[in-house]
Amino acid sequence: MLRDITIGQYYSVDSSIHKMDPRFKIIASTLYLISLFIIQNIYAYVLVITFIGIAIMMSKVPVGFVMRGLKPIFMLIIFAFVINIFLTPGDPFFKWGFISISLEGVERAFFMALRLILLIVGTSLLTLTTSPIELTDGIEYLLNPFKKIGLPAHELAMMMTIALRFIPTLLEETDKIMKAQMARGADFESGNLMSRAKALIPLLVPLFISAFRRADELAMAMEARCYRGGEGRTRMKVLKYTQYDLRGLLAMILYLALCIVL
Repeated sequence: MLRDITIGQYYSVDSSIHKMDPRFKIIASTLYLISLFIIQNIYAYVLVITFIGIAIMMSKVPVGFVMRGLKPIFMLIIFAFVINIFLTPGDPFFKWGFISISLEGVERAFFMALRLILLIVGTSLLTLTTSPIELTDGIEYLLNPFKKIGLPAHELAMMMTIALRFIPTLLEETDKIMKAQMARGADFESGNLMSRAKALIPLLVPLFISAFRRADELAMAMEARCYRGGEGRTRMKVLKYTQYDLRGLLAMILYLALCIVL
C-alpha cells in the first residue's frame, strides 16, 4: 500500500510534457485544481477526464502507474461517497427506517468521489513529469516577486521540494520497518483502536530516528558543498519557455474556456 503513493515520485521518460517549463506546469496544475472546484455538471467532468487523459498519454507515463496512487486513498473516496449519499438533503427515492437516499445525494457523492480521483491524478502527474531540481527552480521563480516583502523564496522552494521528495523515501523506509517488525511478531491490523495505536510505537520510533538521520546527512552534504542559501547562486540550466509550453498554453486556454462555457 505504501509503495502505491505516487506523489513525490519522478518518472524519467522522454515526452513533450517532461520537456515543458516547470513554471508553466506548476501554474497549469494550479488552474487545473481550481477548475475542479468550479465545474458542476457531468459534461464538464467529461471534459476534465478527456483533458487529463490526453495529458497522461502525452507524458508517456503508464496509466497503471498513475492510477496506482489512488489505492492509498481508496477508503477516503469510499468514505466521502457514503457520507454525501446519506447526509445530502433532497427528495428521497429510497427510504428504510432512518436511512434515506436522495437523487441529489447520489449525484453529489458521485461528483465528490470523481473530484478526489481527478485531484490526485493531476497532482501526481506534476511530480511524475518534473524532476525535483526543476520543481525547485520553478517554485523559486514564481515566488521571486514576494522577495520584496521579505519572503525567502529560494529557501522556501528548497524546503518544499525536499519535503515533497522525501515522501517516497520515508514511505519506503516505513515499509521496510513495518516488515521487519512484523517478522518479529508485531501485529498492526488486529485488536481495537487503542491496541492498534500502541502497536504503532515500534514503527514510529525507528521511523523518526531514520528521518532525523537522513535530515542530518542531507544538511552535512549541503554544508560540504558550501551551500549558503540562494544569494549569489547561478544555474547551469536557465529556465526558458519553448514551443512545448506554447502548445500547452493554447491547450490550457481552450480547456479553461470550455470549463467556463460548460
